[in-house]
Amino acid sequence: MEYKDYYATLGIPKTASQAEIKKAYRKLARELHPDTNKDPAAEKRFKEANEAHAVLADPEKRKQYDDLGANWQAYQQTGYGSGGATDWGGFGGAPGGTRWTYRTASTEEMGGFSDFFRQFFAGAAGTGARGGGGTGGFEYVDLSDLAGGRARPRSIPSAQATAEVTLAEVATGAERLVDVNGRRLHVKIPAGVADGSKVKLSGAVDGGDLVITVRVRPDPRFERDGTNLRTELPLTLAEALLGAEVPVTTLTGSVKLRIRPNTQNGQEITVKGRGLPKRGSSQKGDLVVLTKIVLPKLDEEARTQLEPILNANPQPDPRKRLS
Repeated sequence: MEYKDYYATLGIPKTASQAEIKKAYRKLARELHPDTNKDPAAEKRFKEANEAHAVLADPEKRKQYDDLGANWQAYQQTGYGSGGATDWGGFGGAPGGTRWTYRTASTEEMGGFSDFFRQFFAGAAGTGARGGGGTGGFEYVDLSDLAGGRARPRSIPSAQATAEVTLAEVATGAERLVDVNGRRLHVKIPAGVADGSKVKLSGAVDGGDLVITVRVRPDPRFERDGTNLRTELPLTLAEALLGAEVPVTTLTGSVKLRIRPNTQNGQEITVKGRGLPKRGSSQKGDLVVLTKIVLPKLDEEARTQLEPILNANPQPDPRKRLS
C-alpha cells in the first residue's frame, strides 16, 4: 500500500501550525472544488486535499499520523496495511473548520478516499474499517453557494448536551462535566436557570457552538414560581396561638422566622430575598412560607382542662361565610 504524504498534498511543512494547515486547505479547496474547477484532474486532487485535511486538522489524528509515518516501514514488514485486522479506531468526529466555509458531509458523500485512509483513519467514521454503518463525516469547504466570487456565511451546526442541577445549585450556580463527541468539557451553569433553559457556549466544539439544555431536579421541600419559592411550615398549636421563633429551611441554610401570636393555618409569611436569583442579575426572589398548624392529640383529661378556656374565648363561626 502506498504511503500518503498529507503534508505534501497540502503543500505545507511537517512543522505547520493548525492555522497554516487550515489556510492551505482552504486555498486548495477554493481552487479545486468541482463546482468552480471543471478540470477532471481537479476532482481527484480535491478529494486528496479533503483526505489530508480530515487527518491533519485534528491534533489527535495528526499525532497518530506522524507516529505512523515514522514507523511506516515497520508497519509494512509486520503486515499492517494489507487489509487484515488492523484497528486504528479513535479517529471519529469531524475536525474544526472556518465557520463560514465548512459543512459536514457523510462518508458516502465523501467517497473516493484512498485505501491508505480507509485502512488507518476511517475506522470510527463508518467507512467499513470496523464493520461500517456509521454516520460520521468530515468537514470540507462547500462553495456551491458562491455568489459574485464570495461565499455566503454558513454556520457550523451546534452540538447538544444535557446537564442536570439541583434546585439548590440554581441558587448558587454550578459546574458540570459533559460528554460531547467523545470529549469531556467543563461547563459553568449560571445561577437562576429554569428547567429547560439553554446555555450556549460559542465555538466550544470544533468551531461550532455547544448548546446545553439544563434540567432542574425537583426539590420536594419547595415549589418554584419564577424567582419565588413556596414552602410549608408546620407549627404547633402553642406556637400558632402564643407566637414563637421557629427555624425555616431555605436553599442556602436555615433562618429564624418570627411567628406572631394568633397566626392562622394557611397564612402566608414572606421572607424577603430568600428565593432564587434572577438570571443575569443580582436581584433575588422571595421565600413564601405557608403555615400549617398541626393540632395535638389530647386525652380526655387534657380536653376537660382546655374546655373552659375555649368556652371563655368563643371563636366566630368559620363557616358563616359559606351559608
